[in-house]
Amino acid sequence: MDSESLLLSLELASGSGQGLSPDRRASLLTSLTLVKRDYRYSRVLFWGRILGLVADYYIAQGLSEDQLAPRKTLYRQGHERRRSKARVPGERGPVAARWTPDIPKTAVSRRVRSLGGLNCMEWSLLPPATEEMAVETSVVKGRFMGDPSHEYEHTELQKMKEGEKVFEEEVVVQIKEENRLVSVIDQIDKAVAVIPRGALFKTPFGPIHVNRTFEGLSLSEAKKLSSYFHFREPVELKNKTLLEKADLDPSLDFMDSLEHDIPKGSWSIQMERGNALVVLRSLLWPGLTFFHAPRTKNYGYIYMGTGEKNIDLPFML
Repeated sequence: MDSESLLLSLELASGSGQGLSPDRRASLLTSLTLVKRDYRYSRVLFWGRILGLVADYYIAQGLSEDQLAPRKTLYRQGHERRRSKARVPGERGPVAARWTPDIPKTAVSRRVRSLGGLNCMEWSLLPPATEEMAVETSVVKGRFMGDPSHEYEHTELQKMKEGEKVFEEEVVVQIKEENRLVSVIDQIDKAVAVIPRGALFKTPFGPIHVNRTFEGLSLSEAKKLSSYFHFREPVELKNKTLLEKADLDPSLDFMDSLEHDIPKGSWSIQMERGNALVVLRSLLWPGLTFFHAPRTKNYGYIYMGTGEKNIDLPFML
């Protein structure tokens, strides 16, 4: 969701049950405005929040004039949770354990610029995702810890050679959580980042720009998955025949449509607020919510989840 309409966008996306406190919203709005100014981005998107066991990651992305150019991803480590002893009101017996917020004790790596105190005011730049990162972090399962310096241990068999003898030996590989964070964000962007048809347009010279004349989808169009595209470079479009491309508008239909996603049925589309709001939710990456108010320019997506892919989805449909 665009940082310039952050407060309205968070309100429209709140139907999924995930939200932010008023003070966190205010600090995000201020800090993202400073990020846009200091890094000279054309647009800044609040990507969402990945929930960790110790602390959460708040994610933002900076876009250049070309909307499909590689994005710069920034993150902010949220307040660390620590377990303290406090009695829950109305509960009898021994003192119950409860989570309470605390200031993080671990230092955030690669802090590129301080934008003010705590509470989502300091952002760190993440390195670009690579294929090596994806392969390396694919063996890590379970929840994020919330500490970018945390290292997972993975034991794998590697072939060792000693003279003419070849044997296998167990080797412990260290995998940084920061690399896993980069890889998961990239996977979610490629799989479920959504934009409505017409919100972007392609110039004859190639660059992709925001369509200033976009006034929103009609109510009938908003109910169709074919009216929504993946917010990334096209993959399936290149495999279509000339006959299939005959009815497409080259300036608008230059991205992959959601209607051909595999597995089929991986999107839930619902109308809310008396047909005044359409909401798409991904079943493949639970926590991804896209919203659009028909006949208006209000649209966006946000991810608030654990960063875990629902690999069992094909067996659930």
